[in-house]
Amino acid sequence: MAETKDLEALATQVRRDILRMVHQCNSGHPGGSLGCTEFFVALYNEIMELKDGFDMDGKGEDLFFLSNGHISPVWYSILARKGYFPLEELSTFRMINSRLQGHPTTHEGLPGVRVASGSLGQGMSVAIGAALAKKLNKDPHLVFSLHGDGELQEGQNWEAIMYAGSKGVDNLISTIDRNGQQIDGPTEEVMALGNVGAKLATFGWDVLELEDGNDLKAVIGALKEAKSRTGKGKPVAIVMDTVMGHGVDFMMHTHAWHGKAPNDEQLANALAQNPETLGDY
Repeated sequence: MAETKDLEALATQVRRDILRMVHQCNSGHPGGSLGCTEFFVALYNEIMELKDGFDMDGKGEDLFFLSNGHISPVWYSILARKGYFPLEELSTFRMINSRLQGHPTTHEGLPGVRVASGSLGQGMSVAIGAALAKKLNKDPHLVFSLHGDGELQEGQNWEAIMYAGSKGVDNLISTIDRNGQQIDGPTEEVMALGNVGAKLATFGWDVLELEDGNDLKAVIGALKEAKSRTGKGKPVAIVMDTVMGHGVDFMMHTHAWHGKAPNDEQLANALAQNPETLGDY
């Protein structure tokens, strides 16, 4: 188990990676990536059971699927810093012929990525399929997935959520990043989501509410609690409140930075708020 201070240092460095990647290509989605940094740091360093090396089958280890694929910068940073591919490759983000496209793809064979994502609403179905495959293979490991709150406006999610609840897919832990923002504005103004936790519970899920998804200890605790609830007949959901753009004061609490790159001056300001801890790529 890593020391909390080491994981917090990693979170700061991941934020630097996100900011520099999006700035370099003048394209990408920093807001949600920054808001989900603690989740990814916790998931890959404290929660998931992972094998050495990577294969597409994923037998004998936990699996993760990113449904809201536009927040790829945070995932790429974590994968690189876990050794899935060279850290220097982060500098190719969104470049022509790069493996690190704006939305994760599989045709170039990027270690750590098992399905293309970014077409919103599809990740829940994929995660359920992988969880059912593990049951058929008598593999006791778990499947984790992450979804945006605005993404829940896609109807396919609710068909999948209903299926998982009714069929007792209890080796699945799905987290909803509830930052209250989407590309066109606050989610409650674009299309109100109501009580997401209550809806999931009505569809047969065991639901945890995480009030501060940017508190690393709280995120680790919620994910561990979610793991303890698997295998009991219900899929598990975490409704995780985060702040879009967390860690950069001028990016926080606004949809303006959902898909916007910082200019040179803004980058310098943002990096000053997140001092280098583990070395830039």
